[in-house]
Amino acid sequence: MALSIKPIGDRVVVEAAPAEEKTASGIYIPDTAKEKPQRGTVVAVGAGKADEPLTVKVGDQVLYGKYAGTEITYEGKEYLIMKESDIYAIV
Repeated sequence: MALSIKPIGDRVVVEAAPAEEKTASGIYIPDTAKEKPQRGTVVAVGAGKADEPLTVKVGDQVLYGKYAGTEITYEGKEYLIMKESDIYAIV
């Protein structure tokens, strides 16, 4: 996916995965009770710092903190811009 947003420095743009709509036991979760997703796909990365290159790349599935990043809407889609240090793991 080509995204025209280019993050600066060690920032990355993540598209959050959709929230779970049904529990493992089959109970549907109403919109008001859904938890904020903590998983997403990296869609754009910055150049990194001069002494520290980025370890994530476009297309990586990542886990991040519940309140990490800044939410933005671009061309009708929701994205998060966050520092690479807010990402906990590559899945």
